[in-house]
Amino acid sequence: MRTSLNVPDDVLAAFDETWQAEGLDSRSRAVREAMREYVESHADLEAAEGEVMAVLAYDYEHDAVVHDLHAIQHDFGEVITATNHVHRGEWCLETAFCEGPAEQVRQLVYRLRDFDSVARVTVMVLGADRN
Repeated sequence: MRTSLNVPDDVLAAFDETWQAEGLDSRSRAVREAMREYVESHADLEAAEGEVMAVLAYDYEHDAVVHDLHAIQHDFGEVITATNHVHRGEWCLETAFCEGPAEQVRQLVYRLRDFDSVARVTVMVLGADRN
């Protein structure tokens, strides 16, 4: 199936450099592999059940979305146990340490990913029974 995507020039250049350095034979192959990794990551998040501990790391354009992100953090105050915030010019890196029902952590992740000004949200989920 053919499809088209709108990708910023700098992201496409970095993507092309990466797949070529890895020796893949085409951009299409690299996109398929990236899509598989995304689907697997989503499946892991969806499979989490019960009480979980998780670390969310996300970067975003500060002025464009900071007030919305603060509102979301307050909405999910029951599962966010701590946050850490670092400024990097116009962009920020934030981590949120979470503990609580897997469904609430999932909803938090999906809310964070719902902004164009949030570049990425990386999730590491651990079972709450780990000590």
